[in-house]
Amino acid sequence: MSARPQTTTSVLQQQRQSVRQHIRLLRQQMPVALQTAASNQLVQQVLSQTELMRQQHFALYLAHDAELATAPLITALWQAGKQVYLPVLHPFCSGYLLFLRYEPSTPLRLNRFGIAEPQLNCTSVQPVATLDVIFTPLVAFDQTGNRLGMGGGFYDRTLSQLNPFPARQQPQIIGLAYACQQVTQLPAAAWDQPLNSVITPQQYWQFPHR
Repeated sequence: MSARPQTTTSVLQQQRQSVRQHIRLLRQQMPVALQTAASNQLVQQVLSQTELMRQQHFALYLAHDAELATAPLITALWQAGKQVYLPVLHPFCSGYLLFLRYEPSTPLRLNRFGIAEPQLNCTSVQPVATLDVIFTPLVAFDQTGNRLGMGGGFYDRTLSQLNPFPARQQPQIIGLAYACQQVTQLPAAAWDQPLNSVITPQQYWQFPHR
C-alpha cells in the first residue's frame, strides 16, 4: 500500500517547526555576554523612538527559552513613568491571554509552561484593546512582518480579538528579537497575526500592512 500523501497543512506545520528548531538553537547557543549586551542595546533602541515613548500602557513578557531578555527594558519603562503589563494564561478561555498590571512588588508564579507570570488579580487586568503597545515574544520574523511563535497560538488568538477595531484604535504590535531571528520569508498560516514592527538591538523595522 502506498503512503498517504501529506496534506498542505501538515507540510506547512513541518516547515514551521523546522524554522523553530533552527532559530531556537541559534538563540540558545548565543554567548551570555552577547545576550546581556543585546538586552541593554534593546533598551536604547526603544527609548530612542520618540513616537513610541509618547505611549503610556506597555505590555511586555518575561523572557523564556533564551529569548531576548526584557527585564532591563521593563525597568527602563518604569523609570520613564510608563505602565507595564504582563501576559497571564486565561483561566477560563483556554488558549488566550490576559494582561495584568506589573509593578516591582507584583507577586509572580510559574504557569504550566514554567514561565513566570503575575498571580491572577481581576483588579489588575487591562483589556487588550486599551493597551498602547504590545511587545510580543517570537521565534522568527520575516521582512514583511510575519511572526512565528512557539506554536501554542496564544498571542495569535488574543490579538485576533482586535480585528473588529479600526487600525488607528488598535495597540501597536511590536516583536522583540535578536537579529539572527530574521528570515527571508516565513511559511505563514491563515491564523497568524502580523506585526506592526520588530525591534532588534540593532534596528527598528516597521511594516505597512497593519
